[in-house]
Amino acid sequence: MEFIDYYKVLGVDKSATTDDIKKAFRKAAKKSHPDLHPNDKGATKKFQHLNEANEVLSDSVKRKKYDEYGKDWQHAEHYDRAKQQRQSYSPGGQSYTSDFEGGDFSDFFSSMFGGGGSRGNSRQVKYKGQDIQSSMNLTLEEVYTTQQKTFAVNNKKIRITIPAGVEDGQVIKLKEYGGEGMNGGPVGDLYITYIIQPHAKYTRIGNDLMMTENLNLYTALLGGEITIDIFGTVIKLKIKPETQNGTKTRLKGKGLPVYKSSDQFGDLYITFNVLLPTNLTDKQKELFSEIAQL
Repeated sequence: MEFIDYYKVLGVDKSATTDDIKKAFRKAAKKSHPDLHPNDKGATKKFQHLNEANEVLSDSVKRKKYDEYGKDWQHAEHYDRAKQQRQSYSPGGQSYTSDFEGGDFSDFFSSMFGGGGSRGNSRQVKYKGQDIQSSMNLTLEEVYTTQQKTFAVNNKKIRITIPAGVEDGQVIKLKEYGGEGMNGGPVGDLYITYIIQPHAKYTRIGNDLMMTENLNLYTALLGGEITIDIFGTVIKLKIKPETQNGTKTRLKGKGLPVYKSSDQFGDLYITFNVLLPTNLTDKQKELFSEIAQL
């Protein structure tokens, strides 16, 4: 099994905090998702390594085992238990010292658990399969309504329902969709991290949406009515006369739905940007001059 430096994969050093690791993962996942690199044959494998790195380093217990045992971190407890068994079978009651301590444990694990024929292996222990970490990119439009997605993991076709209002970085668990267990042990689990892509028009804060809407000078001065499209829902908004540049307004209940509470919504906050007219005709310039003299 090839050793993968998970710290290098995420671009962090060994002193990185859990928050640093999660931020690095979300940033890298947005850039490295295989869907964004259809012509890169190695994109899927790179993304898999990225998910593995996040799974291990964002969990303090797994991270400690990884720092100590490297690629064999998943078998750390089995290694310790096996070493104790070896000590109990050691002739004359002498303690057993493994040649693999502090080094590569793979051969040691193979001899203890993979059929080496030692007395410590007379009764096989059931081990749970490896948990799998994955991520799913979603647009803000998809977050606005409940979605159904179908994808494949370990040759298993999975169909899930994604409730509206999911958060960036939110993780869900799908039980027994991970790796196969050993010696008849249970199947591991699948953890999916939702990654919400930035939107060109809206900025999300919780369930609230922030946006900037341009107003022409005449509507800002005289008032009027404009229409705003919120993910396919068109609403009419009245503009008060003499609306100033930078004026903010709040539309209650026009933001994103609350997660698993489809009847509750955040708010929409609009900042108006008043545009000055360009390419004025001589007549228009004359009229503005008259206004300036009043």
